Amino acid sequence: QVQLVESGGDLVQPGGSLRLSCTASVNIFSANIMAWHRQAPGKERESVAYISSGSSCSTYYADSVKGQFTISRDNAANTVYLQMNSLKPEDTAVYYCSIQWGPQSYWGQGTQVTVAS
Repeated sequence: QVQLVESGGDLVQPGGSLRLSCTASVNIFSANIMAWHRQAPGKERESVAYISSGSSCSTYYADSVKGQFTISRDNAANTVYLQMNSLKPEDTAVYYCSIQWGPQSYWGQGTQVTVAS
């Protein structure tokens, strides 16, 4: 059983920054893909960023966050990060991380990000 624990969500003013963390109970170097997703109230879940496994660390971003968010990983800490800059009210959502571990996908419990003045 793989467990993921997200942290770092907070209330932040527009234009501010946050860094979300997702720590896994397994060695993420061996994971296929790790990703961040978000779901705003009344909206469908959106996948915002992916990072590949091993040493390549290829990344993918949704158009809605490209140039604004950065995904990274620290294999030694089994942690994936999401650096979010220039936050806007429309970035308000519950943010979830996920890991593709073998044939299965596991999700964290989510962390709330609220962007408001």
